[in-house]
Order: sequence, then C-alpha cells, then structure tokens
Amino acid sequence: MASKYFGTDGVRGLVGKAPITPDFVMRLGYAAGVVLTSAAAKTGKPTVLIGKDTRISGYMLEAALEAGFAAAGVDVMLAGPIPTPAVAYLTRTLRLAAGVVISASHNPYHDNGIKFFSGSGNKLPDSVEAEIEAALEQPMQCVASDKLGKARRLDDARGRYIEFCKSTFPNALDLKGMTIVVDCANGAAYHIAPDVLHELGAEVITIGNQPNGLNINAGFGATAPEALAMAVRANHADIGIALDGDADRLVMVDAAGRIYNGDELLYVIVKDRLALGPVAGAVGTLMTNMALEVAFKKLGIGFARARVGDRYVLETLQQRGWILGGEGSGHLLCLDKHTTGDGIVSALQVLSALKQSGLTLEQSTADIRMYPQSLINVRIAPGFDWQKNPAMQAEKAAVEELLGERGRVLIRPSGTEPLIRVMVEAEDAEVAQSLAQRIAATVVAA
Repeated sequence: MASKYFGTDGVRGLVGKAPITPDFVMRLGYAAGVVLTSAAAKTGKPTVLIGKDTRISGYMLEAALEAGFAAAGVDVMLAGPIPTPAVAYLTRTLRLAAGVVISASHNPYHDNGIKFFSGSGNKLPDSVEAEIEAALEQPMQCVASDKLGKARRLDDARGRYIEFCKSTFPNALDLKGMTIVVDCANGAAYHIAPDVLHELGAEVITIGNQPNGLNINAGFGATAPEALAMAVRANHADIGIALDGDADRLVMVDAAGRIYNGDELLYVIVKDRLALGPVAGAVGTLMTNMALEVAFKKLGIGFARARVGDRYVLETLQQRGWILGGEGSGHLLCLDKHTTGDGIVSALQVLSALKQSGLTLEQSTADIRMYPQSLINVRIAPGFDWQKNPAMQAEKAAVEELLGERGRVLIRPSGTEPLIRVMVEAEDAEVAQSLAQRIAATVVAA
C-alpha cells in the first residue's frame, strides 16, 4: 500500500502547508509515540531523541513533536541542532526507543520534514511507518497525567558525536600539515565538522557556518559547491569538504578547485579498502555513473544498482552483506563505520585513503573517467506509460544496441511531476545528447 505521508526520507514539505503544520506534527508525534509505547510495553516507558537542523521552523516543530510524544506517554531528550547521522548514532548508543530528526536535508529553509530512526540507528522499516500512518487515522488522545512524558536537554550531544566521528579515523593517522576548508551549508554541522577536523590535526578554514534560520543551503554546501571551490583556491588549501544542511551528504574539492561528486568519492573509498583486503561489492543507484560500474568490474568487485534514495542503497547492502555504497549526490554508506549515511564520517574515510596512499584526489581518481550523461525531462499526458509505448520501446532498444557496453539508457517517470526522465550515458557527450534526444522525440510523438 502506498504511503499517505511518508516519502523515501520521512515526511517533508513546505512549512505551514499540510503536512508540515504544528497540528499535524503534534499528531505525528503522538501516533509515533503510540506505536513505540506498544512496542515497549514489556520494557518500560520509551524515550526518544529529537534533533534538528538550523531552520527557523525547527523551534515550532520541535515543540509540536515534544507535545505529541508527551501526550502518548513517551519521554523526550532534546539534542538541539545536530546532524541527522548524529541522531542515528546517539539513539543507538543511548539505547533509546527511536530518534527523530527535524530537517529537510538539502532543501531551502522554507521546507522542513520529520524523519525517524529505530533504536538500532537505522531508518524505520516500511512496516513501522505503516503502523504510524494507521495510528494517525485515529483520534489523538492523552494518557493520564501521571503517565505523561517528560523532556530534558541532552547537553553533551555535540561532544559525544565529535568523539564518535574521530573514532572512525585510523588511530595511526592524523591530519597534521593539511589545510582544509569545510563548508557547513549554514546547517546542522556548523559547530561540529570544524572541530572534528581541527582535533585530528588539520588547519581548518570554515565557511557556511553562520546560520540564521533562513540561510541553510543558500549558496553554500554540497548542493552549491562553487563557494567551496572558490574558498579552497583563495586560501591555497589542500582540500575542501562540503556538507548539506543536515550533514548526511558529502562533496569534495581538490587544491585546484575541481569538484568531486559521490560516485568519485565512493571509488576512492572502495579502492582504499581493496588495498587492505578483499571487497565483495559496492552498491550504487540507477543514476550512478556507468564509469563506476566499469571500473569496479576491472577491479574484480561486484556492483549492484538500487532505486534512487539512500535507504534503498542501505537495503541492497544489507541484502547482499556488503558494506560500501552511495549516490552521486553525496550520500555515502560505510556500514563498518556507521548505520547510516554520514557526511563527516565519509569525508574522514576519503581523507584516510589519501593519507594512506599519499595521493591527491586527482591522482586517486585518475583511472576512472566519468561518462558524460545527458538527461532530458519530457512532459507527458496523464496516464502515459512509456513501458507500453511501442515506439519508445523500439527506440530505446535500438539505442541500447548501438551503445553496447559503452553506455546505457535509463528511463524513469518523475515521482512528483507529469514528466518522463530520459537519461543516456556514453563515452562521448555529443553522442549521449543526440541519443537522448532520439528517445525523447518518441515521447513527444506519442
């Protein structure tokens, strides 16, 4: 059954419009509390951790969530502004019933969302989200006064998480002698990422670390890495690190200002692990550049594609028993280090690889050339199904035969608009563009 409220990464939308309103978020907290209380019936009163990014709406939604949980008889610990992966870590290490993050990740400040982690630090399975949605359909009530939940501040959340991040970097290494620019996107890692790098020995220059509630992701961070590239060049730094608003994405920049996306950074991490021992395989998504698949095949490493979304990368990793995966957008998973994607931890894995090898980012990725991608969005009529369109199917097959193993075709409908996305990868950019246009033309003709 399709979810009514939950998307691939929790509940998200424009603040003030359903479902991101104070009344709904209070009911969501209550519904989640009912489900958690039921699960904890034999183990006592449950406690949840609430963290948030730096959006101004976080204050309002935090209060609403807290009220909903309290009405359901659930205790709350408030971590304040803290990265999404920090909530996952703290929830697990403190043995809590669940963790909740108030964030819309890389979206602008006027959006916000609610996402949940289980007590094990993983995103909630679909079955539990379905239980919460079912509870939302019931009237909101309130437990007796002596059963109400209480709230308290977790004062050492930041320090605990800084120590955890540092623990994922090899004890035998440090970052002394490196000048690193870190762009915190005016988001949740503004008071954490610089300290992690500094305490590991780096000289740190920080940008995007002046949040005011309205400037998260605005011109800074992983979705706007040009600011980082400029700062790296201007400061003659060795490397740059860009996070997004909730610090679960990573983009990096080398000393020349060249930007490296998640596909390239995953390659660096996987190659480093391969130097230490066998790597069974890695997981990307339908959008992962074909160059990565080809490169892993040459290295004798398995590769699998999951649906777009880091939760689907995680599911595929767990199914196959692998530990490394990610998306070109910068969500990277190293399951031997953390249960979820973590921009700071991923950056430390790349820095560790560079330190171990003595290579730069450019040198570490010299043997992989990303395939040019041409993506065309074509507006379609309601009900159009490209898989049942003979002309489009025939053109897709013809293009795939022409490309052989030197490229690929991906066609997928938009989840939010009446669009078909036609993507072609090829070794040559002009070829990719012309072949994508060939397929797109059949949609228009339809």
